[in-house]
Amino acid sequence: MKMRLSIRFRPAALAVTVALALAGCAVGPRYQVPAVDTPVAFKEGRGAWVAGAPADLLERGPWWELFQDPVLNGLAAQVEVSNQNVAAAVARYAQARALVAEQRASLFPLVSLNGGADRSGGGGKTPTRSSYQVGIGGNWEPDVWGRLQRGVESARAGEQASAADLQAARLSAQGELAVDYFNLRELDAARALQAQTIAGYERTLRITQNRYDAGIAARTDVLQAQTQLANARAEQLGLERQRAALEHAIAVLVGQAPAGFALAPRPAWAGTVPEVPVDVPSTLLQRRPDIAAAERRVAQANAEIGIAQSALFPSFRLSGSLGAGAASIGDLFSASALAWSLGASLAQTLFDAGARSARVESARAGLQEAAARYRQTALDAFRDVEDQLVAASVLQQQLALREQAAQAANLVEQQVLNRYQAGQVGFTEVVQAQVTAHSARRAVAQALADRQVAAVALIQALGGGWRGL
Repeated sequence: MKMRLSIRFRPAALAVTVALALAGCAVGPRYQVPAVDTPVAFKEGRGAWVAGAPADLLERGPWWELFQDPVLNGLAAQVEVSNQNVAAAVARYAQARALVAEQRASLFPLVSLNGGADRSGGGGKTPTRSSYQVGIGGNWEPDVWGRLQRGVESARAGEQASAADLQAARLSAQGELAVDYFNLRELDAARALQAQTIAGYERTLRITQNRYDAGIAARTDVLQAQTQLANARAEQLGLERQRAALEHAIAVLVGQAPAGFALAPRPAWAGTVPEVPVDVPSTLLQRRPDIAAAERRVAQANAEIGIAQSALFPSFRLSGSLGAGAASIGDLFSASALAWSLGASLAQTLFDAGARSARVESARAGLQEAAARYRQTALDAFRDVEDQLVAASVLQQQLALREQAAQAANLVEQQVLNRYQAGQVGFTEVVQAQVTAHSARRAVAQALADRQVAAVALIQALGGGWRGL
């Protein structure tokens, strides 16, 4: 049930005065950023936490240049303009900006112009008549309780969240590209190592065959050597398949069809791993776009409470019109043809069975949900940074140990093969030594790629690198 009151002339002027006096008194809670329990310092580093301030729009710079790879630099630049997920995020951001403009327009009066012409008549003695009308009218809903302003705030917070989502989409696509690229280069190194291993197995097979032909070695030695060589060649084909899949994934990330994209192999690839600063400043975490987006959605949910609460109060509307009607166009704009009106209306819902109160409670619950998601996003961010800091430290130590193991395994392989040629050991020991050496060499290449992937993950965890602050 609604009650409506129409007022004319002087009461209308009074209504305008009251509406303007009340306008700007927005209902709803004042927004406060939800508190997050933050640690005093990084557990896996020495960077102390500081009071948070949104910095997700700070320029991150081309963080991929830290890896000093010209091919990666060129690919990352293509992600910005060609990746379709990024393009979709750009379009969503444009939609959010348009929504802000639409909501802001509701704060202003709506003015309309209308006109018309009629000609009527009948048979016999009924004369033909013409009539013309023109009018301009307007109506305005003063934002007495701040509902429209809260709508603008909600839309603006949504726009800012969409901007953060765009940054997140860019960072995610660039990070995925870097990870795929480093894994592909690791496969280039693995393929080169596998080719060397195959060449070594071929030499071993020739030695074994010669020893068998000379009656020194058993037939089983030859069969073992053939088996080892065939397995190594099959593994090489598996590496080829994995590299092709990564090359296809990179093509899609840069917005190209896999059929027209190729990356030249780099068998001698040895990637650069950027040094992680000992004191990574915790302010870098403020640049994480997912945290910024979650915080802006809390602000958006807070504004929705004010919108819901404003429905509990009366609504005001002011209207006016100026028009003219005449039998000829020449008389249309004469003073005697003009007519005008001013009016004000008030409407208040008297009974809705608690629907409006339920909407307010729903909005408050939405705020609690958004705040919980924001806190969870921040906690996940803290965990990500800790995980990647410890990964960077451990993987660096592992790489040094893998290199030591590979050097030792290479020496053992050569010594066991020499002893086999001298008839001092059986061929089974040769196979074991060669398998161990091959695995150790592969582990070195994999450890280097793991360090680079961990560096990319740390950069993403920190919101786009540690340079620039």
